[in-house]
Amino acid sequence: MTAPVAATAPPSTSSGSLLSKLEIDSRMIGMLAALAVIWIGFDVLSGGVFLTPRNLWNLSVQTASVAIMSTGMVLIIVTRNIDLSVGAILGVVGMIIGVVQVQWLPAYLGFESWLTAPIAVLVAITVGGLIGLFQGWLIAYLAIPSFIVTLGGLLVWRGAAWWVTAGQTIAPMDTRFKAFGGGVEGALGATATWIIAALACGAIVVALGLSRRRRVRFGFPVRPGWADAVIAAIACGAVLGAAAVMNAYPMPTGTARAWAEARGIAWPSGGLFIPQGVALPVLIAVVVGLVMTFLATRLRFGRYVFAIGGNPEAAELSGINTRWTLMKVFGLMGVLCGIAACISTARLNAATNAAGTLDELYVIASAVIGGTSLAGGVGTVAGAMLGALVMQSLQSGMVLLGVDTPLQNIVVGAVLVLAVWVDGVYRRRIK
Repeated sequence: MTAPVAATAPPSTSSGSLLSKLEIDSRMIGMLAALAVIWIGFDVLSGGVFLTPRNLWNLSVQTASVAIMSTGMVLIIVTRNIDLSVGAILGVVGMIIGVVQVQWLPAYLGFESWLTAPIAVLVAITVGGLIGLFQGWLIAYLAIPSFIVTLGGLLVWRGAAWWVTAGQTIAPMDTRFKAFGGGVEGALGATATWIIAALACGAIVVALGLSRRRRVRFGFPVRPGWADAVIAAIACGAVLGAAAVMNAYPMPTGTARAWAEARGIAWPSGGLFIPQGVALPVLIAVVVGLVMTFLATRLRFGRYVFAIGGNPEAAELSGINTRWTLMKVFGLMGVLCGIAACISTARLNAATNAAGTLDELYVIASAVIGGTSLAGGVGTVAGAMLGALVMQSLQSGMVLLGVDTPLQNIVVGAVLVLAVWVDGVYRRRIK
């Protein structure tokens, strides 16, 4: 009779440095530190204007469309490809949904129909997805390099954007559709913002608990309990701090007066402080980031994408349909461009031929700055979104300081080259 074997505790990550105990990527810490330096530096140079609630609120809205597209660019670069056409796709999709709202739908539904906004969003997602799938088919099944296909797409779709309306700007957009661009129509208000923040904090705690439980069940190393508590406190503190900043930016006086009159509220001599809260495009960007993270880390599709990026030949020999997976990656990028087109068009309240110009530069730079390796196989959605915030912070800060556009482009290009160099240094160190 054999003696019973005592149950063993799951391995722990209690040994090592503080970062290893918390299981935090050192590159993410570096990006956060760089973002802090950028914010503090621009705040000092602008005389305290940069870190005001108003500028931070506008910064979050301006970052939304690039952040959404950068989540898809991560998967494309991970597969050792590139997409230079994202800005042009945004432009042509924006022109199409502008025509849909201003010229086509009013003939059947009338102006300001409640169906106009959802139909426009559906058209944007469909058209963007079809363009992405077509380019993915050329790359995956006809074996044309992605650089050539998307470079041609940049020219084709930018020309198509002009062709849709012969260069004319289309405006204004449907009132309900304008909510996708932020502004007064897209501000969710203080109550909704605090509710969303509370739900987010609850989700963070639950996610950490489920992750710990899953690791224990399969015998994987687990963080010390205090490490999980520190991560939860930092994450929840960041969420609540962001909610407080969003609620510290009030509604403009004229809009607030109209809001008060519509509700029969007497306008006091000192005015009313009505918080705008988080903007709808920011909420959309966060939801897209969570969905893309789930796709990349929890589903078979994501595992296939990273397997292709790590070793395409081995992935194909293991039974992965690499061509179909690659085509879906580009189709997903097109869908994200369609969502970003809705945000960009609604924010401008007009469909213009210039929409999305140079966005491909910012999207690629965001992904690379966020830790996505151009060699393929490595990248995170959260890193790309943080990279988008870094890029937009640079641009916003330079605008506040009155820096000319050519110099802004020089800085962005230099930052992109620097990010690629840092990526190479980091990869050599970990080998």
